[in-house]
Amino acid sequence: MLDHALIQYLKSLERDNASPYTVKNYGTDIGQFLDYCAERNITTLPGLDREVVRDYLAELNDVGYAEASIARRVFELRAFGDYLLHAKAWEENVFRRIHAPRVPRRLPRYLTLAEVEQLLAVPNRSLPQGQRDAAILETLYAAGVRVSELVGLNLRDVHLNVGELRVIGKGNKERLALLGQPAVAALRVYLSDGRTALVGKRACNALFLNRFGGQLSVRSVSEMVREAGIAAGIAQTVTPHLLRHTFATHLLDGGANLRVVQELLGHENPATTQIYAHVSQRRAREVYQQTHPRAGETP
Repeated sequence: MLDHALIQYLKSLERDNASPYTVKNYGTDIGQFLDYCAERNITTLPGLDREVVRDYLAELNDVGYAEASIARRVFELRAFGDYLLHAKAWEENVFRRIHAPRVPRRLPRYLTLAEVEQLLAVPNRSLPQGQRDAAILETLYAAGVRVSELVGLNLRDVHLNVGELRVIGKGNKERLALLGQPAVAALRVYLSDGRTALVGKRACNALFLNRFGGQLSVRSVSEMVREAGIAAGIAQTVTPHLLRHTFATHLLDGGANLRVVQELLGHENPATTQIYAHVSQRRAREVYQQTHPRAGETP
């Protein structure tokens, strides 16, 4: 039965450590297709053919679904079909014979260098929380790390003498993120003054702390960045991910090789992983120092 096959597929995603968000979305979207099939008395795999899938996608288009949404469903159905093939429950993945709509890629938003300078000028660096916020903003822009990676940093992950952070990214994969002189300077001030004041008598290994001396949350960082953007007079909403896009854009504008930027971002695009797998950390550092607007002198 198709419903049982979907349940088993979702369990396999959970075993592979897919996020709850992904499992929920796949369950909802694929389940919607299976409901469509059930209304046409198709409840087993042999009854599934390409025409059923094409009719379903045509109906989605007729009722106004965006092309990006339809393309996502095709991708999810293909993955479901691959699972059924691997489990030897299906002889052919007919979903692979369906063409997804072409969705134009949206260019990521980013800040100008002047806007970055305005943003970095917002925190009051004479106060502990201001020193922390300045260090966070400098680190997000200098290193291009994800906000989840930032809040996951511990004291042992910070190596200011060489301007590096040890980051644990997606899939629990480790990489080195680089810091320019302004970020190193802001972190030194925060570690010596601001963090000492925030941690008080508590024992906490997290690098960035809240006002109670505990680990700062993703939500708190995102809210701080948003408010700093407003205070800086920046028209668009500023997020940690926007700073990550800005980091990459400014490196590329400065002449950085795309392969090096890929390495610094810690991307794991399945289609291009092999291309970016052999970029040396030494070469990445050289390009970073030459192209990042706030790299400054080597620490």
